[in-house]
Amino acid sequence: MPATLSSTKTRAALRTSARISLQMLLLLVGTGVALWILGKMWSVVWPLVVALLLTTLTWPMTRFLRRRGWPPALAASLVTVLFLLVGAGIVVLIAVPVASQSDQLVDGVVNGIQQLRTWAAGPPLNIGDDEVTQALDSAVARLQDSVGTILDATLAGVGTVVNGLVTAVLALFLMFFFLKDGTRFLPWLTKQLPGRLAVDVPVVASRGWDTLGAFVRSQAYVGLLDAIFIGVGLWIVGVPLVLPLAVLTFVAAFVPIVGALFAGFVAVLIALVSNGPTDALIVLAIIIVVQQVEGNVLQPMMQSRGLGLHAAVILLAVTLGGNLAGIVGSLLAVPAAALLAVLWTYLREQLSDPAPEPDAAEPPPNPGEVKLSSG
Repeated sequence: MPATLSSTKTRAALRTSARISLQMLLLLVGTGVALWILGKMWSVVWPLVVALLLTTLTWPMTRFLRRRGWPPALAASLVTVLFLLVGAGIVVLIAVPVASQSDQLVDGVVNGIQQLRTWAAGPPLNIGDDEVTQALDSAVARLQDSVGTILDATLAGVGTVVNGLVTAVLALFLMFFFLKDGTRFLPWLTKQLPGRLAVDVPVVASRGWDTLGAFVRSQAYVGLLDAIFIGVGLWIVGVPLVLPLAVLTFVAAFVPIVGALFAGFVAVLIALVSNGPTDALIVLAIIIVVQQVEGNVLQPMMQSRGLGLHAAVILLAVTLGGNLAGIVGSLLAVPAAALLAVLWTYLREQLSDPAPEPDAAEPPPNPGEVKLSSG
């Protein structure tokens, strides 16, 4: 006899589904409102995020000094000054060799353009000087017609640079205060929150801080590996400015996608103007191989080990973050996913039933019974 549906169970299932759907809808609405508020406050939130990431990078040295008896303000000041000196040293390490070999680079660019024109004038293109001049005149005319657009883009670029400088200065000041007074934050937060929140929020914040530290360390390791392998490849090929290019590769590793593309473009360009197209193609192949291995193997493995996330989750998070918010989304996708995992793990711990008490150990069997049963 075929089974019939129970109307009582069906109505109960529908009510449960409707309740869960309403709760999910409210959760999505709340998330959307929170993201909207975050977007409105982004001019303050972004320097705060940058300062937190810089603090995780510089906190180990500050903690070392404070454990040796240094006052918090003095330790934070010294570490901040050292951080600025290291940043200035990186700039000098890149700029000075480039400036010293600028004549060689300019000559290489001119020779490269001349070789390109000579190659274009021959078969199969057969592009003569008249056609080149006509193309240049057409480009100049289009440039003149687009003066307004270029000015707008230039002003927007200047505004972006100014905003970046303001963000950097504000982040440095915030980093100093985080290094100086960061240890007071959790006790202060515990006193401000009521009831259960006074316990839950500090625990989640402490775990989130450890997660951010693991993220920054993994990025540093990945950038160091990129710099070593690409630097060795450039040295083998014989490309000049190996050390500045390796330093640029390490620094650019902290900016997802665009940083690697920029560092690779600079390396290929220098190889092209100094060594020729063959070596430039070899350098391009080296960079592609290293960055593919780093982006698809090493980085997910290191971050998954340090952040407690699977490598596939990290790849999906970076892809989603890049699609939603561009470079900033790619940069923040992995730490955001790791912080969500920390929050979910803590919620699961609090909502799970306690493990059952182990049963009392049974008394050992009677030796006589064992002998009897074996006989």
